[in-house]
Amino acid sequence: MEVVTETSLPLPLVKKGKVRDTYRLGDNLLMVSTDRLSAFDVVFNEGIPHKGSVLNMLSAFWFKKTEKIIDNHFISTNIPQNLPAYLRGRSMIVKNATPLRIECVVRGYLTGSALKEYQKTGSVCGIALESGLHDGSRLKEPIFTPSTKAETGHDENISFEKAAGIVGGDAAESVKKKAVELYKFGRDYALGKGLVLADTKFEFGYGSDGKIILIDEAMTPDSSRYWLKEEYDKGRLLSLDKQFARDYLEKTNWNKQPPPPPLPHDVVQKTSERYLRTYRMLTGKELEVS
Repeated sequence: MEVVTETSLPLPLVKKGKVRDTYRLGDNLLMVSTDRLSAFDVVFNEGIPHKGSVLNMLSAFWFKKTEKIIDNHFISTNIPQNLPAYLRGRSMIVKNATPLRIECVVRGYLTGSALKEYQKTGSVCGIALESGLHDGSRLKEPIFTPSTKAETGHDENISFEKAAGIVGGDAAESVKKKAVELYKFGRDYALGKGLVLADTKFEFGYGSDGKIILIDEAMTPDSSRYWLKEEYDKGRLLSLDKQFARDYLEKTNWNKQPPPPPLPHDVVQKTSERYLRTYRMLTGKELEVS
C-alpha cells in the first residue's frame, strides 16, 4: 500500500494546497488528492492511508448525485494512461474555474467553533439561535455561516453581509441558497445510510460561461463532520472524519504551530479506518484500492 504525500508530474503545477495538488491538463485541470493530513492549518508528516482516494472518489460520488442542484467542475476520474499509476483513484479531471473568495459553510447541528461562539454570544456568525442548545443539538433549520478563505493561517467566520461585501450581493445570495440546498440533500441522504452530516464546507467558482458552479470537493470527511447515527441517537458524538485526529491532538501539549508532532501509528490507522467506513456507508461499496 502506497501512501502518497507528495506529487511530481510532467505538467504545469497550478497550486499546491494543504491536501490537493492541482496541475494544468490542456484546457482543464488535474486535481490530485494526496494522503496528507492537515489539522489546525498545519500539514503533518505522516500520510493517512487511502485518505486521498476516499476524498477523490467520494467527491466524484457527490458531484454526480448533486448535479441537478447545481453544475460542478467534475469531468472524469479516468486520467491519461501516460501519467503515474499512483494517481489512479486519487485524481480527477475538472473544469477550470475562478474560485469565489469565501468558504461556504452550512451547519445543521451545533458543534465545534459554532458551539463556542454560541456559548459566548447566543449566536453564530450573527445568526441568533434559541437558548438551551448543547454540543450536537440539531438546529431547526440549517444555517449558512461563511468564512474567509485564507491562503495561510486560519479562516475567519464572517457574517453574510461581510461575505456579500467580498463576492457581491447576488453571488452571496446564490451560493447561500445552493449551499443550503446541497447540505439538506446530503444530510437526508446520509441519515438514510446511518450517518449524521453535522456540517460541511463548499467552495464555488465561476465557470468559463460566467455561471457559478460547485468546485473543489463535496461532503468528504475532510470538509465535513460525520457522526455515526446509532451513537448519536444514544447521545454520543462518534466522529467518522478528521475530528478523530483533532481530538487526539487536543489532548497533547502541542501549541498548534509548526512543526507538527509525530502522529502515533494507531491514530494514523484509526483515522484511515474512519475515512474508509464513511465512504463505505455512503456509497454502499468498498473503496477500490490499487
